[in-house]
Amino acid sequence: MIIKNASVYTPEGKFEKKDIVINGEYFAEKAKADEEVLNAGECYAIPGLTDIHFHGCGGYDFCDGEVEAIHKIASFQAKCGVTGMIPATMTLDEESLLKICRAASNFHKAQDMGKYQQDATFLGIHLEGPFISKEKKGAQNGRYIRKPDKKLYDAICQESGRLIKLVTIAPEEEGAMEFIRDIKKEVIVSIGHTKADYNTALAAFENGAGHVTHLYNAMEPFSHRQPGVTGAAADAGASVELICDGIHVHPAMVRSTIKMMGEDRVIFVSDSMRAAGLPEGTYSLGKQEVTVIGNRATLADGTIAGSVKSLMDCMKIAVKEMRIPLETAVRCAAVNPAKKAGVYQWCGSIEPGKTANLVLLDKENLTVRKVFIKGQELF
Repeated sequence: MIIKNASVYTPEGKFEKKDIVINGEYFAEKAKADEEVLNAGECYAIPGLTDIHFHGCGGYDFCDGEVEAIHKIASFQAKCGVTGMIPATMTLDEESLLKICRAASNFHKAQDMGKYQQDATFLGIHLEGPFISKEKKGAQNGRYIRKPDKKLYDAICQESGRLIKLVTIAPEEEGAMEFIRDIKKEVIVSIGHTKADYNTALAAFENGAGHVTHLYNAMEPFSHRQPGVTGAAADAGASVELICDGIHVHPAMVRSTIKMMGEDRVIFVSDSMRAAGLPEGTYSLGKQEVTVIGNRATLADGTIAGSVKSLMDCMKIAVKEMRIPLETAVRCAAVNPAKKAGVYQWCGSIEPGKTANLVLLDKENLTVRKVFIKGQELF
């Protein structure tokens, strides 16, 4: 296929009017004879997005621990233009975590064998709990919080088929620094759900952490005398997540964070839960009841409990409501997460030889017009 006249997001981070050639599963340099031609003159063409932190959508949760639930989630994500995903666990009991990991491993194996090919690609697991702070648990279930435990981590990792990609940890907890040193070569260690001050967070980065889970949320605030995790991340060069759903982080802070950290280090995530894409009502997250009114999901005590927006929604909110340039928003939602996940060599940009994961957006309102996964148009 040849996609003609689109404004294409280039590896240099700019939009350029050019043609895109798809040959089988991959972007190609030159077209073959008699290729199908698609005129996309009214569209932006961007790489498929990658969400490295979300819990569910469309009525399903990753923690349901079922292959079919993961399929429904991955199908929903694909339709939203999210072509790569790293779903997150909640803080749960050991048996529940092992069940989730078994389901994830089975889904991943099925995708590798050619099943679910029009779903978002499963790239790994974000282990968001249970090694977090009770004081900053947010919407996590405090009943199941544990001290960093290498033995439990190893069991979870083994059950998943070594699919753990990120681990969120509160570095002030007993044994956390040793735990970080033990696993830093295996996974991305992320600071989150933490009461850590600047010095503790900086020590965690020096010991091998390199990422921050939903910056500003479930941690001490960033202030001029106590810069906390935010100041430490800025100094250490860590990457940081931002939830741009219009609820979790004020638009001014999104703009300021991109200026402070640099647009190469900011990663947009959705942190969506099962209510994403569904009406207002009562749902569940981590064995806790969640009420959704408008765009806000909360526990009974008013704690924000994830978002109800897809990553594509968050990217559009960043552009339309937060005054983030589209070029920067695409970098933060497609390029940076692919790099962080270690898959940029085959996805995350529109270049010959890479997997043809592509989204066409209407120029006027950024509505998804078409999605291509591995070169095949998603219907």
